[in-house]
Amino acid sequence: MAVVPLHLNPPAPPRREAKAKLRDLLAARPDLAERVLAIRDMGRRVKACEVHLTTTCNIRCKGCWYFEGGFDTAVPETSDLGVIRAFVDRLDAAGVTQATLIGGEPTLVLNRVVPFVERLPYLTISTNGLRPLPMAGFEKVAVAISLFGGGPLDDDLRAVRPNGSTFTGLFDKALRHYRDDPRVTFVFALSENGLQYVEPTVRAIADNGNQVTFNFYSAHGTEQPLRIDNEKRTLAEALRVKELFPDAVVSHPYFIEALITGRTHWGGRFGYDVCPSISVELPEHAGRVGNGQPVIEGFAVYGADYETLQFCCTSGDCGGCRDSQAVYTWLVVNQNRFLDSADQLQTWIDLAEAYWRQWYWAQQHSPHFARRRSPAPAR
Repeated sequence: MAVVPLHLNPPAPPRREAKAKLRDLLAARPDLAERVLAIRDMGRRVKACEVHLTTTCNIRCKGCWYFEGGFDTAVPETSDLGVIRAFVDRLDAAGVTQATLIGGEPTLVLNRVVPFVERLPYLTISTNGLRPLPMAGFEKVAVAISLFGGGPLDDDLRAVRPNGSTFTGLFDKALRHYRDDPRVTFVFALSENGLQYVEPTVRAIADNGNQVTFNFYSAHGTEQPLRIDNEKRTLAEALRVKELFPDAVVSHPYFIEALITGRTHWGGRFGYDVCPSISVELPEHAGRVGNGQPVIEGFAVYGADYETLQFCCTSGDCGGCRDSQAVYTWLVVNQNRFLDSADQLQTWIDLAEAYWRQWYWAQQHSPHFARRRSPAPAR
């Protein structure tokens, strides 16, 4: 895997100093204390992993890191349910409570999902939306539906069959499959080439009774996957749509800015040396784990053989990655960077609550969101 040079991110403040700052801030703002406790409780409940459930997919999205990076051939795929059940038993015995199942396309192999549903309390399915995830038997599963660029650009980038032929209406089909489904969050990868589609796409999601979080479209397989010519324009449009649809777009404005720019108020820059979403037990991460920047404790990503540890939660091409969940967790695990004032702490609380709000099984998720609809179009 390609690892970029260190960004020379500033060191985190000492833990003892951070604890004292937090204690003083909460003493002055007791109204924030209950929210901090709820976030900590959710964090304690969730010990996470990610699993490449299958190497098979029914489409070939342009820029898909899974296929561009050769993950479909990196390890042999296992379909043996006995092996999968034993794997889930090991996760359960190790205290793992949450799994994100990716691929490939997990809805093609629902029999492999069942052992996870039976043993783990928190489960997320990442899907392209082409097939529906049934409700029966999967009532508490969070569903994350990928979306690239929005509008007709989504079909241009995603509606490609394995044989190379194209079709249309992939997003519309996902909307039909998941109308008023509270389990669903659309993961909308923003593209500078599709800014005119952001508002109507989010409006369609809101009117469908679903919520959406923003991602950043990285054109994996190209020389400059993170290229963006007008960062300010892209950021302004994302923030404008967030303001227009505050309930439907669960992404926090601070997160949106960090996602698009890769930067934070403390001088941090997103990259390998700060990304917390790595398989922490891999020997090649020893230097990263020991550099003082926080990681997700115990986090691991497994290949489709249910044995091989993968580099991280996504491509492993750190110089071309701005994955939304990696960026979000980077902000959430860095609470100590938000302790210079009560306003900063409140920003972190809002961020962390927005992060958990993405997932149907989290206590911060609003079960009544599906009853809301978008505002009337501006005239």
